[in-house]
Amino acid sequence: MASVIGVHVAFFFLMTAIIMPCNSGLHLGSSNKKLHSPQGDNNITTTSTLLSHRKLLQSGKCTNRDISITQGQGSSTGIPEYIVEITNTCLSNCPPSNIHLHCGLFASARLVDPQLFKRLSNDDCLVNGGKPLKASQVIRFSYSNTFKYPISFKSAKFC
Repeated sequence: MASVIGVHVAFFFLMTAIIMPCNSGLHLGSSNKKLHSPQGDNNITTTSTLLSHRKLLQSGKCTNRDISITQGQGSSTGIPEYIVEITNTCLSNCPPSNIHLHCGLFASARLVDPQLFKRLSNDDCLVNGGKPLKASQVIRFSYSNTFKYPISFKSAKFC
């Protein structure tokens, strides 16, 4: 009998922990477009919003807006390290290829695999050796330099 009561008490605390975030201003649901907090941070998009966006792209043509480029700091000991992720968010059956990025005079103290990312000339870097970047495929690499290079979309071949 004591173990049954213990299970009920544990379940109550678990349910309280799950319900509590809703009371603190964090809401998840298909009707909400954004997560929000008491501090008013409306910059986090929910999965349901992303999925509805992807459904629209499934039947359409990919564009430069479907190539996501993020960059963040890795290790900060010694020469700073930066991590870059390039993702194709389009679900079309015709993935973009020959993707070129603005990259300034990109250089790294540590070798970057040229099949993933290669500087061809001033402000022109090639992604994935020019091969198509399939739906949801992520190209991830890191580089080391004293500063972060601004990297942004330049051009690609779309079907």
